[in-house]
Amino acid sequence: MNKKHVAAYAAVAAMFGIMGALVAINKKDPAPITTAIAPTGGKPHTAVDTLFGQSLNDLAGAPQPLAKWRGKPLVVNFWATWCGPCVQEMPELSELAGHDGGKNFNVIGIGIDSPSNMSEFATKLKIAYPLYVGGMGGTELSRAFGNNNGGLPYTVLIGADGQVKKTYLGKLKFDELRADLAKLNG
Repeated sequence: MNKKHVAAYAAVAAMFGIMGALVAINKKDPAPITTAIAPTGGKPHTAVDTLFGQSLNDLAGAPQPLAKWRGKPLVVNFWATWCGPCVQEMPELSELAGHDGGKNFNVIGIGIDSPSNMSEFATKLKIAYPLYVGGMGGTELSRAFGNNNGGLPYTVLIGADGQVKKTYLGKLKFDELRADLAKLNG
């Protein structure tokens, strides 16, 4: 290879580097999905409306309408079997759900995973709350709640009034969650 070819390749590489930098500088993060217009052109729907409008399969493969959780405070935990912090927080989240037994609040888990991975995981651990298979659609649903980057675990606290009270990105701090639940039920 002669010096002219090397110089030409270097010039092309530099040009692509500059173009990549310009694209990166001008790239804008997508706006968070907070509302969607109803198909009838009616009032906007919130992320909570979207959640309660869904029907997700349980671990047995049976579709379950999430609207059945409306009306009581609800802790929605987005998780995956391959997510270390998700797995670490599940026993304590399960204990919290089992202790209350659904009297003052409910807990559900939406797995961003395959049904087989979730079923295998659930047989190893005894989880005291319902798990639903969200798959990649679960990631989009968590984004509707403000999880713009799709990080896991991601937990949403919804009040009995259907309003999002708080969101938690990363492994839960259970003292904080218990205090937030106490405020809702106090």
